[in-house]
Amino acid sequence: MDLVQWFVAPLQHEFMLKAILVSALVGIVCSALSCYTILKGWALMGDAVSHAVMPGVVIAYVLNIPLAVGAFVFGVGSVMAIGFIKAKTRVKEDTVIGLVFTGFFALGLVLVSKVRSSIDLTHILFGNVLGISDADIVQTVIISGITLVTLAILRKDLILFCFDSTHARSIGLNITFLYYVLLSLLSLTAVAGLQTVGIILVVAMLVTPGATAFLLSDRFDQMMLIAMVTGVFSSVIGTYISYHIDGSTGGCIVVLQTLLFVMAMIFAPKHGLLVRARTSQALNKTVV
Repeated sequence: MDLVQWFVAPLQHEFMLKAILVSALVGIVCSALSCYTILKGWALMGDAVSHAVMPGVVIAYVLNIPLAVGAFVFGVGSVMAIGFIKAKTRVKEDTVIGLVFTGFFALGLVLVSKVRSSIDLTHILFGNVLGISDADIVQTVIISGITLVTLAILRKDLILFCFDSTHARSIGLNITFLYYVLLSLLSLTAVAGLQTVGIILVVAMLVTPGATAFLLSDRFDQMMLIAMVTGVFSSVIGTYISYHIDGSTGGCIVVLQTLLFVMAMIFAPKHGLLVRARTSQALNKTVV
């Protein structure tokens, strides 16, 4: 199969067109948000939110309401639980995050086991973008639009909040508001990623593009652009690869993102391992 046919063949199927477009959209949203989570040091928080939405999805399904509603409620609820436990106990934040997200995730597993005939656990955990419905596409577009518009409107405030929340507070910014805005966007984005890569892998999409871009640029605008490019590239090509090898779409997307990160880690022009090795050798020669 030649290269042109490799790209054209999947486009003959409507489900593949939908999958590629939705994956690209989710790639953009997750990549944009990942830049803020990386700067804030919230990789674990993204993990917590993405896992905590599972019981909300199951309950929403049972109540016959939009899955996004249940997922969002439990996502924000997990954040509030983390904040409450952290404020009322001496337990450190990373420990609280681990306790809350595993507890919520376990609750989701219990609920799924009680309605096993109605809910496909595999689709909840690993996504089902190849079988995404028109209603889910509309939901994903709306969530993505809300997230991107919010990030654009509050861009400067959120950047300052992520870089230095103390300074942000000193100049009059409401950091409590920004805190919950960012966490609400994490919850919404987790819902959007639910359809493409699932609950387990969405955390990778909320971390890896930003981490890759962080190695390649010291400027936030460039970092955001690089993250979006790598996010869209891995989402689209990962979907193509999954079609040709008949593999997990979410798995292919995340594996490709991880490979891009490894390449950046090794070959980044300023912060890559090769550059650091050369610099170290040069310094050793100078000292000698």
